Amino acid sequence: MSQFVDECQLNVRGGDGGAGCVSFRREGPVVRGGPNGGDGGKGGDVWLIADHNVSSLLAFRDHPHRRATDGVHGKGKDLHGKRGESLEIKVPEGTVVKDMYTGEVLAELYRHGDRFLGANGGRGGRGNAKFLSNFRREPTFAEQGEHGEERWLKLEIQLMADVALVGFPNAGKSTLISVISAAKPKIANYPFTTLEPNLGVVSLDDDTNFVVADIPGLIEGASEGRGLGFQFLRHIERARVLCLLIDLQPMDGTDPAEQEDILLRELGSYRPDLLERPRLVVGTKADVVTQDELDALDWQHPIMSAVTGQGVRELVGRMAALVHEARQNEPEPEGVVVIKPEVTGAVIERIGDGEYRVVGREVERVVALNDVTTPEALSYIDNRLDRLGVHKLLQRAGVQDGDVVWVGEFSFEYQSDL
Repeated sequence: MSQFVDECQLNVRGGDGGAGCVSFRREGPVVRGGPNGGDGGKGGDVWLIADHNVSSLLAFRDHPHRRATDGVHGKGKDLHGKRGESLEIKVPEGTVVKDMYTGEVLAELYRHGDRFLGANGGRGGRGNAKFLSNFRREPTFAEQGEHGEERWLKLEIQLMADVALVGFPNAGKSTLISVISAAKPKIANYPFTTLEPNLGVVSLDDDTNFVVADIPGLIEGASEGRGLGFQFLRHIERARVLCLLIDLQPMDGTDPAEQEDILLRELGSYRPDLLERPRLVVGTKADVVTQDELDALDWQHPIMSAVTGQGVRELVGRMAALVHEARQNEPEPEGVVVIKPEVTGAVIERIGDGEYRVVGREVERVVALNDVTTPEALSYIDNRLDRLGVHKLLQRAGVQDGDVVWVGEFSFEYQSDL
């Protein structure tokens, strides 16, 4: 049986763009041919796609790095390089994508086919044919390919279940799900038998079926991280119906009414709206409790025994009714993808005595993509920075002649125009 993995870290990187080509026509009839260097191909993107055929994040546990292919360099005769192939990463339905460092939610891929652009491929460099103008008749430079975007993501699965079985350890959750579905969870008579959620499909007829999740046992203080803590509490978030299983004869002697109070308190502390969900409360292990003991407990809720089958059919029927009602009142869940507009413009940061840095994607791209080793390319860079307003920004920031200015990995000594 495959191991369930409900969270992991993933490093994604888009492919690098191909470099543009410097080339000129060299044909017999053409005495002085013009530039014909082709553009480099764009690097491949990395996409995360929800797929109902994928059940866990196990594939990323030991191999967390994923990279798309690079774009091909441009060639002469106006031949553009081939685009890099995008990489599509299949993840389970219900996967939440977060920034690993900030914790910001970037996407919620709930339905089959929901997709999120994890990393952009780098832009391909332009060939020298693109720099032909009335002022530049023989451009001898081209752009380099842009590096693909790289980022670390944190993936989490929120189980897609209709009913969440909630209870203390050894309350009989695993036994119940093994009886009412085809799931075969590990069952034993000691605390925390279930260390990973189990899913089971309950089918009453051709038109009535629902998914039940066996959530690992909760203990008092779970909402504060005790025991298995909120590591599995979050799996309850998307369940339509909660079923609280109360052990009528617990090993630690906790009163059934006290068990119910503790479970409701932990659920409310974790997420108050969970207390508004439809819920069932049922006493378990009725086969080992006498009628006199039940009368002494003053138990007001239904009872059941997964071992003898007592009350199981009735419980499943009530689950089905509540799930049907919840489905009717619930809007279709929609996947969420956070889209941030690309920041434009540039800012000047002082990083030391007589040392400054120009920060801005468009400005940094001008320097990163161009060949800074040729005078013609440097002239082009200077003109582009001037058109982007960098010179005026440097003057306003008080940059003096002789100060060092950094743009990306390139630095130059500032000289004002006299």
